[in-house]
Amino acid sequence: MSDTIERIKCLIIGSGPAGYTAAIYAARADLKPVMYTGMQMGGQLTTTTEVDNFPGYPNGVDGTALMDDLKNQAERFETEVRFGVATKVELSDKVGGIHKITIDASKVIEAETVIISTGATARYLGIESEQRLIGGGVSACATCDGFFYKGQDVVVIGAGDSAAEEATYLANICNKVTILVRKDYMRASKAMQHRVNKTKNIEVMYNTEVDEVLGDKVVEGVRVFNNLTKEKQVVDVTGYFVAIGHTPNSDIFKRIVDTDDVGYIITKGKSTKTNIPGVFAAGDIQDKEYRQAVTAAGTGCMAALDAERYLGALE
Repeated sequence: MSDTIERIKCLIIGSGPAGYTAAIYAARADLKPVMYTGMQMGGQLTTTTEVDNFPGYPNGVDGTALMDDLKNQAERFETEVRFGVATKVELSDKVGGIHKITIDASKVIEAETVIISTGATARYLGIESEQRLIGGGVSACATCDGFFYKGQDVVVIGAGDSAAEEATYLANICNKVTILVRKDYMRASKAMQHRVNKTKNIEVMYNTEVDEVLGDKVVEGVRVFNNLTKEKQVVDVTGYFVAIGHTPNSDIFKRIVDTDDVGYIITKGKSTKTNIPGVFAAGDIQDKEYRQAVTAAGTGCMAALDAERYLGALE
């Protein structure tokens, strides 16, 4: 039973680059958007100390500061940003239907359009020292953070195509890349394995697991162990990149909004339209290829434009 019900034109769920950009465009189109930020206001970028590849910041910018800038810009156009989590959804499959979203299990929002920008969560090993050093040398995105380790030694954790891609990318800018593989083989495609094997400054350590990430405030090394012999050793590195996948934050939308077998929301063609009329998806929740702040922002813009055109066609 809900405490209150509120009717709005545009609801944005999630507050990363996609959500805030959608808010900016939706607000300028007079859709009077309301955003619920989710538990992590600002999304994954708030765990990154410095962002060096977002346009408009020639000297780089702190991840949290970047998200604050986007939030302030959205609010300047009168987006209403609220802290809260969507806990239940009832989406209409009719054109012009009203979508009901429950926030924090108590407040119901009735929205003419919904933009889902809940993102995807990077998977980590969960080791205490690893979690403590996220943003201090521990990263889940080589494209985002690799530049800061130019000419240095780094490790990549993982055995699939993502790990191979991250490692070969880093090999172009780093002195040495060590891939830590838990089993005695890589799961990556043969083509990616050949690329790894041909890259002279990549070393693969098989049957190897992380015991602890070393360092107080920044990564100073990784203590690993061989899971067959139990022998431990320290790998001297300054960067630690996890490439064991992402989990799309789409649980409450599954079985209503079409998703792929992993859980990423499926959008139609080059649009942000989902299978539900008036419901759009932007950012990492529908993008498992690029996962960059700038591409997320781009799809946020698209989602707001799609929502505006959808509402315009109803008039």
